[in-house]
Amino acid sequence: MSCGGLVCQGAILVEVLPPEAGGQDTVAPMMAAEFEARSRLRRPPEMPVRVVDVLHRTVYRYAKPVERSSHLLRLTPMHDRLQSLLSHDVTLSVGVTRSEYEDVFGIRVRRAVVDTPYTELVMEARSRVELRDTDPLGYRLLHMRSVLSLVWMPWQANMLQPYLLPPELPDTQVEELLEYAMIFARRNDFDLLDTLLDINYSIFKEYPYAQGTTTLNTTAFSVYSARKGVCQDFANVFICLARLLGVPARYVCGYLYTGPKHANAVMADATHAWVQVYLPEVGWKGFDPTNGILTQTHHVRVAVGRQYSDATPTTGTLYLGGGGEQLEVLVRCEPVSPEGQ
Repeated sequence: MSCGGLVCQGAILVEVLPPEAGGQDTVAPMMAAEFEARSRLRRPPEMPVRVVDVLHRTVYRYAKPVERSSHLLRLTPMHDRLQSLLSHDVTLSVGVTRSEYEDVFGIRVRRAVVDTPYTELVMEARSRVELRDTDPLGYRLLHMRSVLSLVWMPWQANMLQPYLLPPELPDTQVEELLEYAMIFARRNDFDLLDTLLDINYSIFKEYPYAQGTTTLNTTAFSVYSARKGVCQDFANVFICLARLLGVPARYVCGYLYTGPKHANAVMADATHAWVQVYLPEVGWKGFDPTNGILTQTHHVRVAVGRQYSDATPTTGTLYLGGGGEQLEVLVRCEPVSPEGQ
């Protein structure tokens, strides 16, 4: 082995080189380097405003004709002070949109119904979005400090309750996850933002991205134990730890612009998942534990909710027919030049 580590309840406190490479004499410098690496994330560089075109194409194929089906589509990027939806269109190869509404999370949802037999259904969404979350920590004055645990006014706690309740897990698993979360709080002197940044960076550093190792039903504890997964899993772990520390956290589904030759291009070819936490007198702020960064003008928000099922891009029910389903998803997120805006 090239390195070892000081570990407490599953959290790596510091990496230690083997004796022949310096042994315990390297512990202090390694600890300093580790905390210096985390501190660099506290002030991400300000990004320019970005306009992107997004193509999201979903294809369902079936071995036998589907006679009738209904579908819910959450494919419309959000429109608010940090993200503007400039244009948007959704098309279906078969079927019609029967209704559009705003769900309880404020997300635009389309309900589509298909009454004619089909073996292939193509859903295609094209959007142009302006992203303005250029300086996510611009609100933070140097002399301000929020600490754990947070205290909410009764009406605030009532409104935030869905985002404060940890997932239902056996007590022993919750206790271990709570101790894991407390390690981050203690080593950051219970500073709220530093603790969240530490969790975000640690998941990125210690949990390898590994497709095919988890399913939609994999729990946060299973991901914590296995130390690998995909963006959805890392978001679930972050949400669980934040809620156990009393910090409201919600699941975000959307798109990630990585650039044409970025190492994370695999995540740009499908929908991406990250987290938003609610900070006192600040509001919802995005953390991407898959990449160890704060969300800025690389992330296009589409849907939010308590968990994945609240923000699923497409869901459907087959009433008659079908079988042998194959799913194909293609996402393209490309910048728009100033001349093309």
